[in-house]
Amino acid sequence: MNKLNWSQAIVACQQAGRGYVIATLIDTQGSTPRDGGSKMVIDGDHSYDTLGGGQLEFLVIQQARELLSSNRHCQLVKPIPLAAEAAQCCGGNVVVMLECFAAVDWQINLFGAGHVCQALSKILAELPCQVRIIDNRQEFDHGLYPPNCEFIHSDDPVSAIATLPSHSWNIIFTHDHQLDYQLCCELLGQQHWAFIGLIGSKTKAQRFRQRLGADGMDDTALTCPIGLSAVRGKRPMEVAVSIAAQLQSLYYQAQPRHHRDTTSWRDIRKLIQVPTNKESTCA
Repeated sequence: MNKLNWSQAIVACQQAGRGYVIATLIDTQGSTPRDGGSKMVIDGDHSYDTLGGGQLEFLVIQQARELLSSNRHCQLVKPIPLAAEAAQCCGGNVVVMLECFAAVDWQINLFGAGHVCQALSKILAELPCQVRIIDNRQEFDHGLYPPNCEFIHSDDPVSAIATLPSHSWNIIFTHDHQLDYQLCCELLGQQHWAFIGLIGSKTKAQRFRQRLGADGMDDTALTCPIGLSAVRGKRPMEVAVSIAAQLQSLYYQAQPRHHRDTTSWRDIRKLIQVPTNKESTCA
């Protein structure tokens, strides 16, 4: 068990983009190692806090890891008789709710830490993604980025591409057009990216495509200008909104629709044996 408590573990998992399960005792009957409301968090490698240890906790962790293996959001309510199923001598019964949160698979790389990047990172902080901000200017490593953003200082941002995960999304908006072009060439020379976008006017886009063609590069995978044309404005935040809207639209179009595993309220009420008051009314 890790030293972090369950609430600290949730923050740590979210910041790292790891999948995790929150296990909560939503009902206890008889003698149990912990009271109702107790929580623990489980990820792929560790558990945080405790539901009382022993076979109960082993079973909960085992079930949580099975949910994590599907890497999708889901919920499960599981009754566990401690004597019959967990072989614990206290002999009570518990009902555990398992809430599984999938690992983040949306990886975004931002080349250039200028005004638009600063604005865009604020928006991406509220989306289910992990962000890397790559820049050759040390002064932008100010430590004020959102929790899901990592600043990478690199004297040669082009060489940093080799360290980036496959199928990630790449946005280019550096302070140097020549660096922009070099980044485009390096990214377009590889076939494993989900998206390559370049900020700029239609004139810049035309010139870059001409240069790429002259250098024998296929620019089919390059989106330039980046952002939704319907979202107007030239302020950094307006441009960032346009880019974020485009990224979000493309990302969700590409996502498969999963069935969400849930337990119905009728089943939950049966599991925790909530008495029905026939005289109660709803306003």
